[in-house]
Amino acid sequence: MRRRNTRVVNIGGVPLGGENPIRIQSMTTTDTMDTSATVKQSIRMIDAGCEYVRITTPSLREAENLTDIKEELSRFGYVTPLIADIHYTPKAAEIAAQIVEKVRINPGNFSDKNKNNKILSDTEYKSELNLIFERFSPLVEICKKHNTAMRIGVNHGSLSGRILTRYGDTPKGMVEAAMEFVDICRKLNYHDIVLSMKASNPKVMIDANRLLVKVMKHRNMDYPIHLGVTEAGEGEDGRIKSAIGIGTLLSEGIGDTIRVSLTEEPEFEIPVAREIIKYSQPSKLIYRKVEDVLANSEAILNIGGNNPPVVFADFSNAKLNLSGLYQIGYEYQNESDNFTHNEISADLVYLGSREPFSKYPRDLKILFDFDYWRNSELKDSSYPLMNWRQFKDNSKKDFIKFVLTTPKEIDTNILQSSKTTVLVIDLNESKNTSEIKELMNCFYEDNINLPIILKKDYHNLDKEQLPIQTSIDFGSLLIDNIGDGIWVTPSNRRTINTAFGILQATRKRITKTEYISCPSCGRTLFDIQNTAEKIRNRTSHLKGLKIGIMGCIVNGPGEMADADYGYVGVGVGKVSLYRGQIVVKKNIAEANAVDSLIELIRSDGKWVDAQ
Repeated sequence: MRRRNTRVVNIGGVPLGGENPIRIQSMTTTDTMDTSATVKQSIRMIDAGCEYVRITTPSLREAENLTDIKEELSRFGYVTPLIADIHYTPKAAEIAAQIVEKVRINPGNFSDKNKNNKILSDTEYKSELNLIFERFSPLVEICKKHNTAMRIGVNHGSLSGRILTRYGDTPKGMVEAAMEFVDICRKLNYHDIVLSMKASNPKVMIDANRLLVKVMKHRNMDYPIHLGVTEAGEGEDGRIKSAIGIGTLLSEGIGDTIRVSLTEEPEFEIPVAREIIKYSQPSKLIYRKVEDVLANSEAILNIGGNNPPVVFADFSNAKLNLSGLYQIGYEYQNESDNFTHNEISADLVYLGSREPFSKYPRDLKILFDFDYWRNSELKDSSYPLMNWRQFKDNSKKDFIKFVLTTPKEIDTNILQSSKTTVLVIDLNESKNTSEIKELMNCFYEDNINLPIILKKDYHNLDKEQLPIQTSIDFGSLLIDNIGDGIWVTPSNRRTINTAFGILQATRKRITKTEYISCPSCGRTLFDIQNTAEKIRNRTSHLKGLKIGIMGCIVNGPGEMADADYGYVGVGVGKVSLYRGQIVVKKNIAEANAVDSLIELIRSDGKWVDAQ
């Protein structure tokens, strides 16, 4: 299957869209006025595989300095296309468009007078659009003259007041914001444009891009799309969010260039982007909405129904003793029968045909292979795992699990009559997730509401590959409400943690603190990487709390819209703290800001001491 067919946009000799490879880009984090630092960092990015280098351009000075940066890169033999990232300053965009190969503008803050979120009449709304045309058309004409490409990049966190009052902070509002600017480009016969819909929530980002494709198809548009989950964060959590958002869309044939936004050095983003592209092969496009399978499934034990998705641990082939309890999140205390478990403890353990733990938590549900279970004295405290043939031939249906490896040979009559069956669907037997989505649509039409466990085997994956591959496989299904549990093999503490991270990123099960942190850029007003680490070290035990860590106000308040608290740079060495989207403490010295954040959480009664 092919990617969505788009027009080709030439960006400084590195064409985008059409039959060209999916391009990788990133963004510098240096002060744009520091030419030497920006050039050195750009070279590190390019050497890592970055095909477009984006540079923040907050004012006319930075726009003019792009000439020096470009010349210095050329002196070292680098001719990679440069992109000027513009917010608030149309004049800076006009200067940059005469220097670099592409400019990125944000419809949310390019030109919008409705700063007070006043509800506009149709006449007032049209007047605002006329004003946008006046301010935007000079840039379009410059881009046409200099063969400069443009990205119309919408951010969920920085929609204009005009859009918010009419459409809300919705995917529809994001698409409408882009279309207003696209219409101006088309009126001026300018088509070297790329579109993007970004959000820190992978679900919002996916929905917005799917809607964008639908709207463009309806309007006979074929512009390429840039993908990214903005403010994804750092470490494995950032990789999981990015892989779910970007990988899900790439696997549906959507996307022509990507950027992975990590709160790390920009060159570290490139291998992650490359792995996402490599693993996300386009499959059959399915635009039909998948029904809410998760909410409609039957509840069996703690699986399905209104229960959060469960996590399996598979120790059927592992060397296991009492220390294995630590691997699945349980702690053994004082050689007694007392066990404690943390928020990322596996819910069920599969032991195959091996002897169980000599001692194990009584609330831990254990599965055995069917034949072993049938002859075991543990039948009252464990459950069988059957294959499809055993299930069809077996008359006893108290509680049955079976591995479904041939989805197209399903006897739906058997499944319709069962009320005690949990389906284990082996993703290794599927070519792509679209097959599973088609299967779920069939289940829904046939009124089969049984819980679904998604299972897949991963072997010999390195530290970078595991979170990316698992996130694309499971996340692209969970994001569409498919799946009541995850079963990853081989199982260990690392893979179990990753499973819980995927559930958290898809908002299906919250087990830890969530951080929404930007990747930093030349606008950042403090060391965001060290600050994020400090905040994480002191707050990582606050289950379910969402904390936004933003380098500046461009996307800060908006992208952390659903965060409980926000930490936002507002000046050199100055930070403001937010409760939701409301500023509660302004201009705090950076040295005291983390302590002030902790004090704010305490004063709201949301602090608990770490165990």
